[in-house]
Amino acid sequence: MNPFRRIDGRLHCERVPLEDLAREYGTPLYVYSETSLLDTYREYDEAFSEREHLVCFAAKANSGTAIMGALAEAGAGADIVSGGELYRALAAGVPASRIVYSGVGKTAREITEAIEADILMFNIESFSELETIDGIADRLGRRPRISLRVNPDVDPETHPYVATGLKTSKFGIGIEHVMEGYLRASRLENIDVAGVDLHIGSQLASIGPFVEAVSRARELIRSLGDAGFDIRYLDLGGGLGITYDDEHPPTPTRYGAALDEALGDEGATIILEPGRSIAGNAGVLLTEVLYTKKGHDRRFAIVDGGMNDLLRPSLYGSYHGIEEVVSHGREPELTDVVGPICESGDFLARDRTIPALRGGDLIAVMSAGAYGSTMSSTYNSRPLAAEVMVRGGRHVLVRERGTYEDLIRGERHADFDAEG
Repeated sequence: MNPFRRIDGRLHCERVPLEDLAREYGTPLYVYSETSLLDTYREYDEAFSEREHLVCFAAKANSGTAIMGALAEAGAGADIVSGGELYRALAAGVPASRIVYSGVGKTAREITEAIEADILMFNIESFSELETIDGIADRLGRRPRISLRVNPDVDPETHPYVATGLKTSKFGIGIEHVMEGYLRASRLENIDVAGVDLHIGSQLASIGPFVEAVSRARELIRSLGDAGFDIRYLDLGGGLGITYDDEHPPTPTRYGAALDEALGDEGATIILEPGRSIAGNAGVLLTEVLYTKKGHDRRFAIVDGGMNDLLRPSLYGSYHGIEEVVSHGREPELTDVVGPICESGDFLARDRTIPALRGGDLIAVMSAGAYGSTMSSTYNSRPLAAEVMVRGGRHVLVRERGTYEDLIRGERHADFDAEG
């Protein structure tokens, strides 16, 4: 579903007018549709219903406890990449038995916390990480489950910053070395070799790369079986894209059907790690136009939300749709929508022919539910935006707006003359 629809010229999230939310909670403001989140999760769940499977929401896409909590209540797990995300997932109510831990740089403290929580599985990114986990597990008297993250050298045909399955990427173990890794793991007394993991990238618009990666994973599992390994889990990662502009990515249903065919008679429990495709189009960033001014060949609309609130346009050159919250019927004009941050790279949209904006107008930056809030910062000492969840005609503040006091919490003067 598209939860953001125009009714009588006013943009709504489900049945709640966005202008009402901006008036009550201020801007910049993230707004999420719970119905959209859960509908997409259930589409993934249904797409793999003929197989043993677990859908683990990728917390890096949006680690808000309201988001993860709603998904956990529906049956989802979590794919995490840090100790902080482990803490958030557990606080949100995700059972440790539904948490998988990915990421190339797990620290000893993070590994310890995850072993003590008894998570489902570690996705191992290097031989040295494998040995570190074995040593910590020995000290704790535990035997955690692991899979090796295979880098299958498959071109995901996406932005190079989010391509993770090529042999030039920092992620995973090259497929030519992975059998060596499993043999090493089999000799470690404190490791339970349980699965195979792969993730080739993000914002993928076609199914072909997924199918190619699955085919290579199946070949590996057959080889591991011949070598005496009992592979119980096949983690296929995430990466399915969404529509930001004019993309036409496959739906979870089409994705599931294609992968089901590619998996054939594979009997391992399938783990999926969607993030963007669940949260991306379930959220928007509301921001108010502060000023406008004429440039050389365009107008600038200066808004109160910037790259500190939504980094993707500045970092990746990413496209996010811009919608008036209330339609005023003005003629379109070439506009750059820019933020208040003291950087030339601070923009939310460039070269857009959109209805003329005026001071006081509200706009919605679309498709901001993934990698918006989680990548935000307090750069220029700007407090973090508030966040609201909508269900039907109701709404709840799920993250309070940051305060000036928050900005300096934990800081202190360097008093070198104090005793002690």
